[in-house]
Amino acid sequence: MDFQSADASVVKSVRQRDLLNCWLRLYAPQQALPDIADYHPERIDEERPDLVDYIVDHSTAPPRLIIDSNGTRMASAYGTTGKGRYLDDYLGPILGPVVLPAYHECIARKLPTYTVSMIDDVNGRVVAYERMLMPFSSGDGVTHIIASLKTISEDGGFEIRNLMRGHRSAPVPKLRAVLDRNLSYRAPNRIAAGDVVEID
Repeated sequence: MDFQSADASVVKSVRQRDLLNCWLRLYAPQQALPDIADYHPERIDEERPDLVDYIVDHSTAPPRLIIDSNGTRMASAYGTTGKGRYLDDYLGPILGPVVLPAYHECIARKLPTYTVSMIDDVNGRVVAYERMLMPFSSGDGVTHIIASLKTISEDGGFEIRNLMRGHRSAPVPKLRAVLDRNLSYRAPNRIAAGDVVEID
């Protein structure tokens, strides 16, 4: 499945859109990759279980990614923590071809990517696995990636443990997108604490 061109509206999760909006605020002024040290989204502590940090190793072609955090949701879905390991080794030969293209596209295009894959949990419930990747640079090219991982099932509750390792079924890509349109920052429409709201 090829990557389609899209804007931020393709991202379903409100929390993922907030993370992307923070990235866009840094990217938009110069249309250049932000430094990861400048990225400080609101409610980052709440989102941390769903985030995974990566360091990009450009010593090989294609580049490899080193897992640099212990995203607890990823650890549950994949059955083990991966900090310090190369992502391709962590994923293995079954999941790698499904998952890695989004990372390679993010690095090559120097833009966020967003993918949705469908997979069955151990009880046969269909789960959507939404992955948003945001690139950062502390030098030349993409040096870091932050991944936001969300899981949702229209069937309601589901079993996340070993979701990606159960091999009941391989993940089936439903959407692959590069966020390359309308890369401008829009301030969120929120009412600040303490503001007075008048209703006629």
